[in-house]
Amino acid sequence: MSLLNLRSLRNRLLFVTLLTAGLTVVASGLALSALFRDHVRQQFVERLTADLDQVLARLEVDSQGQPTLDAARLSDPRWTRPHSGLYWQVDAAGPDGKPGLLRSRSLWDEDLVAPRDTPSPGELHVHDVLNHRQEPLLVIEQGLHADGAVSPWRVMVAASTQPLEQAAERFDNVLIGALLVLMLLLCAGALLQVTLGLAPLGRLRAALSALRDGRTQRLEGRYPTEVQPLADDLNSVLDRQAATLDRARTQAGNLAHALKTPLTILGQGAANASGSFVARDELPALVLDQVQVARRHIDWHLARARAAAAQDAGGLKTPLQPVADGLVRVMQKVYANRRLSIRVDVDARLAFAGESQDLQEMLGNLLDNACKAARTQVLVSAMQTGPILRVTVDDDGQGIAPDQIAKALQRGRRLDETTPGSGLGLAIVQELATMYEGTVELGVSPLGGLLARLNLPAG
Repeated sequence: MSLLNLRSLRNRLLFVTLLTAGLTVVASGLALSALFRDHVRQQFVERLTADLDQVLARLEVDSQGQPTLDAARLSDPRWTRPHSGLYWQVDAAGPDGKPGLLRSRSLWDEDLVAPRDTPSPGELHVHDVLNHRQEPLLVIEQGLHADGAVSPWRVMVAASTQPLEQAAERFDNVLIGALLVLMLLLCAGALLQVTLGLAPLGRLRAALSALRDGRTQRLEGRYPTEVQPLADDLNSVLDRQAATLDRARTQAGNLAHALKTPLTILGQGAANASGSFVARDELPALVLDQVQVARRHIDWHLARARAAAAQDAGGLKTPLQPVADGLVRVMQKVYANRRLSIRVDVDARLAFAGESQDLQEMLGNLLDNACKAARTQVLVSAMQTGPILRVTVDDDGQGIAPDQIAKALQRGRRLDETTPGSGLGLAIVQELATMYEGTVELGVSPLGGLLARLNLPAG
């Protein structure tokens, strides 16, 4: 695989690491080379300064006020060897000063060429120049006004910089070799780091392949701190999918079982319409009754399926007031002959974190029961306490005894056999509320009848 394929995470890491390492090595090499050259030059200047001090210390004034110096008194033999690379010279100061009043034997009757910016006495100037043979020189000069001298002098000491350049070149060669070895080590380290660092992703890919092929049901094994949350989240998704699948299977089985009885009764009634099982004139009523039972079971399981889907999806929000107002209008028409007072006291800002159909199913069942039991009035109210939405339905009917509350919530149980119904209403409400991690409470209403309260997640 080409390293230029930057769609690969491995190649991206290698490219960035190697680019950074290469730039760092090059910058370090340039900085070290410059520091070495500065250090060598500084030492070179210090040595020439010492040589200049030696020349100044041995410089004298003759009877005519001219400079004189006994070269034999200088310690370095290179002063007397022609073109040795170490030179000294004394000039008359000033722009028009006479050059070469005195010079070392090593100059071989040549003059040191340097800018005519004669320094003040005690002041040092440093110049890089070329002599007549194009030899690079470093020149240090100092002004001097000796007692008895006719005029000020300019004293210069120079040395060839070729040894300095050779030393710097040798250092650069060693440095380049060392940095190349360092770069190779960094490349190897980067390759090893990326290989080891991305190894857990390879194991994760293998685990996903095993999951896809059905060889496992979860992502097994432990992963590094940065990868483990991903594996845990994937396992959570798998667990939720498994739970959803089990719930769907269970609900399908329950629905099939619930529809089996009414379908059997309808089949037997149709087959025996002329026999003893059912009279022919009773067949329409039997069909209507069993269709209503089947529809009730279907509504029950559809409500459960919607609640489960809403819980898995999340992010739903249903305003409470429009749903309550719509249900009250329906109840006022259904129970118009009862002349009930059905009131709604709900803040428009309150909302339910779930499906609108499920809220209608739960609140509709409670309202229907309240209207059946009420004498004159029904009240729907709501309030929010933290993340909990509390919806209360009160009526002024007979209510139920505290010891009958648990029975009222049982599926198919009817406390009042004189009113029509299947006994599934409160059980559906309780199960739908449970699907939303809510609860249903029954108690005594301030109006004198039953208080039914839904505790649901607020939106």
